[in-house]
Amino acid sequence: MNLYPLKFNPILKERLWGGSKLGDIFGKPIENDITGESWELSTVKGDISVVANGALAGSSLQDLIDTNAEALLGKSVVERFGKEFPILIKFIDAKQDLSIQLHPNDQLAKERHNSFGKTEMWYIMDADKDASLIVGFNKTVTKEEYQKSIENDTLIDLMNYEKVKEGDTFFINTGKIHAIGAGVVLAEIQQTSDVTYRVFDFNRKDKDGNYRELHTDLALDAMDYEKKDDFIVAYDKHKNVVNEMVNCPYFKTNYINLNDSLSQDVTQRDSFTIYMCVGGSATISNDLGTAKVKKGETVLLPANSKNITIETTDVTLLEVTI
Repeated sequence: MNLYPLKFNPILKERLWGGSKLGDIFGKPIENDITGESWELSTVKGDISVVANGALAGSSLQDLIDTNAEALLGKSVVERFGKEFPILIKFIDAKQDLSIQLHPNDQLAKERHNSFGKTEMWYIMDADKDASLIVGFNKTVTKEEYQKSIENDTLIDLMNYEKVKEGDTFFINTGKIHAIGAGVVLAEIQQTSDVTYRVFDFNRKDKDGNYRELHTDLALDAMDYEKKDDFIVAYDKHKNVVNEMVNCPYFKTNYINLNDSLSQDVTQRDSFTIYMCVGGSATISNDLGTAKVKKGETVLLPANSKNITIETTDVTLLEVTI
């Protein structure tokens, strides 16, 4: 099968906390002003990405994997994950604060939900003045202290707030309590999982006047109660080269800022390659075709690509592999 660079139709998600920036900034075809997420690459059940470009337009990502697993994913990826796409790629617009939440690790997620855990990273694409994230506790707490804060509605007093600007990057381990703050637009790279334990939702009600479900008990044994300064990603921003950002067991992410063309021999990579365009535009090619991307778009190149060429005068990309 001719596995050229593949683009997919965005899967748009209404969220209580969502806004309109996915349409305003990126041109996503949103239908309302509470659109919180654009799922760019997904094989989550019920939300499977569909090819938008070229001869394979209309094919689902899962169907392509089922029929071309090693060519698309890479032999080593298939050995680890079978015919499951191990990454979920999103753009997120938080007009309001997201709930304070955490995600279980692989073991707990498997036992409780037959799912992967959810390790993730965030790259800030746009932020209002004084916008912030919650990442972790501001001190090490005991389980009992945490439970008392939930009972007394004082959890936010234990939270660590981080002001953010464009380009800031955060790595969120499983178990780390966190929330995206109002006024932040970001790119999210995560394990394929939709398992979230919501522990505080700012006492908000949904459009029907109901409080959203909290997962207080499930979170207790999944949470890391230690204060850890392990979440800010420091990375180089050298032009026209590949700069490593994150290298973890679940994904590897590089920062690429170009004002000229870049070619890479990826014969030995043995993984698919994802490019999230977080600034500018480019034409990205492999041996079998090309795709144009602009800010807010994503392209998937199959593992059997031998060479990848990026042609541009100005682009910033997040390059994601396994």
